[in-house]
Amino acid sequence: MIAIPITAVGIAVVAATSTSIVELSDCATGGPGGGSVIVDQQTLDADAMDIARTVVDVVQQRHLPRRAAVLAVTTGLVESGLRNLDHGDRDSLGVFQQRPSQGWGTPAQILNPVYATNAFLDRLLTVDGWDRLPPGQAEQAVQRSGYPGRYAPRETAAADIVSKFWTGPDNPPPPTNGGDTATLAASVEHATTGCGDMGGSDIPRDPTQKTPGLPPDYTLPTDPQQAAAVSFALAQQGKPYVWGAKGPDSYDCSGLVLAAWAAAGVGIPAGTLAQVHAGNAVPDLNQLQPGDLLFIPGSLGTPQNPRHVGLYLGHDLIIDASDSSTGVILEPLTAWANDIVAIRRVGASQGSGDPRA
Repeated sequence: MIAIPITAVGIAVVAATSTSIVELSDCATGGPGGGSVIVDQQTLDADAMDIARTVVDVVQQRHLPRRAAVLAVTTGLVESGLRNLDHGDRDSLGVFQQRPSQGWGTPAQILNPVYATNAFLDRLLTVDGWDRLPPGQAEQAVQRSGYPGRYAPRETAAADIVSKFWTGPDNPPPPTNGGDTATLAASVEHATTGCGDMGGSDIPRDPTQKTPGLPPDYTLPTDPQQAAAVSFALAQQGKPYVWGAKGPDSYDCSGLVLAAWAAAGVGIPAGTLAQVHAGNAVPDLNQLQPGDLLFIPGSLGTPQNPRHVGLYLGHDLIIDASDSSTGVILEPLTAWANDIVAIRRVGASQGSGDPRA
């Protein structure tokens, strides 16, 4: 192990809390939704369209009718303007302004648009005849808003947005499995969308030097979520780096960590600019645990806006989709230590035993 004090690496550069709008896409111009669009006299930026696409992805992964996507996007338009807000009336949060105090989930869960969409859909499906109710009534049955008349006028705009992303039949065949599998599939699907990170690692590397391998005594973490994320990431070693790729055959840096944690059942945003606010801050390298996200400026970023991320494996090793010349590789923590500007822990568990193992 190596002991590196916090003062040596300046990890406190990036704020531990998110901005008032949680970013999902870090594209400079035009995210997955194709940039800003005007819908029903309202301008929706690339981040809003990214959220809309996420909502549609989740609905389609659950094999629900197109009507479900329209209702969900309508609700997002009314409640937040399709923004992932970290504030609202009383304790309302996220795209759908769901309240932790009312059983919608924890704040961290609600601020994950994949989770929030699934939570909305779960309650929608309990409404009798939800797909046949007049405009606005199904949304109100789920949200119980003090302003029930706001939903119906936005359904036309929502239908236009859904049409940008919907593929296949309006009423797909029912899924062969459901429940937790459907939720996990939505997380994995979200890993295939979103905008890529163009900045690779800028860590100096001797081209004649082999990348490190796992030590003979290496074992996976005992925590199930950490083990799942780490195991998935290790299985991607040797695959190529491709900008914007989220698997399964290639990755960019943020796509690799997103897919790894999706494999563990944890949805995180796409892109380093959003991921650097995911989960909870870890203040010190000596408190690292397997699965933690490590951020460095990379070739195109700054300490305030890091553009490269790796996954900590334990045993002072990192795995990352480094750049187009090396792909997914293992790197020693010592090579990154002086450049790390943020560490985030996204798993629910705090692990056990030696945190650096």
